[in-house]
Amino acid sequence: MIIKIILFISLILIIISVFATIYRIVKGPTSPERIQALDALGIYIIAGVAVFSILQRSTAYFEVILLLGILSFIVTIALSKFIERGVVIERNDDD
Repeated sequence: MIIKIILFISLILIIISVFATIYRIVKGPTSPERIQALDALGIYIIAGVAVFSILQRSTAYFEVILLLGILSFIVTIALSKFIERGVVIERNDDD
């Protein structure tokens, strides 16, 4: 019973963190801060799904957690490269 209460409280705190991160994404003064907030949002969503999986006593959400982690990493790298160089995929136009 105590574990369920702790998990519900942690889920509420994760939801509050998600809203604070969305605010940082919208109001962030610079693009790198927005990308950092987007990465943090991915982590908070993964944590929320993990806590929800524990509450449901199900392992069905493990694939979702893995997929979200991979997508969050790829998006962070792609946006960082775009800010640094202006393109995500570099092409050689030597022709």
